[in-house]
Amino acid sequence: MLNISTLFYTDAGDANLLQNLNLKSPQEKYIGEAKRVIRERLRTGIPQELKKAGYPGPVPEPRFFTQGSWAYKTLNAPAQKPQQADIDDGAYMPLSFVSQTKRPSMASAIFFKAAEAALKLLVDANKGWQLIIDKPTCVRVVISDYAHVDIPLYAIPDQEFTTLAKMAMDHGYNEIREAVMAKAEQDAWWALPRHSVLLAHREEDWLESDPRPVKKWFEREVLVKGEQLRRIIRFIKAFRDWQWPTDGPSSILLMAAATPNFEKRERRDDVALLDVVAKIPGALRRGVFNPIDPAESLTARLGPQKVEEAAKAFEELERYLRGAINASNAAQACTWLVEKFGHRFPNEPERIKSVTVAATVAAAPAQPGPSEIIGRTKAG
Repeated sequence: MLNISTLFYTDAGDANLLQNLNLKSPQEKYIGEAKRVIRERLRTGIPQELKKAGYPGPVPEPRFFTQGSWAYKTLNAPAQKPQQADIDDGAYMPLSFVSQTKRPSMASAIFFKAAEAALKLLVDANKGWQLIIDKPTCVRVVISDYAHVDIPLYAIPDQEFTTLAKMAMDHGYNEIREAVMAKAEQDAWWALPRHSVLLAHREEDWLESDPRPVKKWFEREVLVKGEQLRRIIRFIKAFRDWQWPTDGPSSILLMAAATPNFEKRERRDDVALLDVVAKIPGALRRGVFNPIDPAESLTARLGPQKVEEAAKAFEELERYLRGAINASNAAQACTWLVEKFGHRFPNEPERIKSVTVAATVAAAPAQPGPSEIIGRTKAG
């Protein structure tokens, strides 16, 4: 049997998949600077535009809360075109201010219009940037061929708005969940839940949607289970990005399917990944729900046909990964894994170690018999 773990991750300085998933340092700096100037523009521009729209009196500056994989350190560099790194940076206004209009539909439209007008000046001043205004839950600024910044717009209870002002905004987490309120079409502010965070939606006015509980859930899981969990999530996303150039399973769906099935395997990221991948097809077919809202089905969003497609893709990944670990030929093991993870997986069979069955069993629970892939001379 083979120990392939150091090709997935090692802190010894050798090339590994995790390292190859990272954005390059200049790219990270560029994204961070772009996010900063976008915030600065919105901080002054949204109040200016809202005053033009007729809001009386002083207009508060929006607060910001970084969300998604950039914030909780599961962001991967794009694997192939047309993929882009997705940076989510929510803009928040106090609910008492936003609800000054009599109609929530009017307020959401004005909020979007103000953000778009403020950002247009910035986009026009930066060559190659592009403003996208057809996303239902955000304004998007494409800042390069490898990254964009999404700005979802929120109304938040006043007390929590004050709390946000005191926080370090750059330590927020989690991508937005698009949960639809039971009566999202109701056109009166009193009908909306005043205790909740509301997300502006271009077609459905306002949805009850708070990204922070998922942040807390994932932070808690990593705290309890360790950093290996974060790495496994990134490996699964890397597989997704290589197999689906577009329209693959969402990151939140993969996180919710993988995290409950993760068990720590000391110094064996390959075995830890296999454990999780083996259980994802069943989880997908049974249905995966939002970890902080059991009433929200994440697989329902994907649809039955794409759920089955994803389940079969992960079944095949399990066969290849199990075959690689059980193989006697390190070069063949690398070939199989490069096929599934792409060129970012190091093709360095000389670094793979042969280990005893007992050592592998000690690192992982009992597994079914050898994969049908073992014995082939070529994967596929």
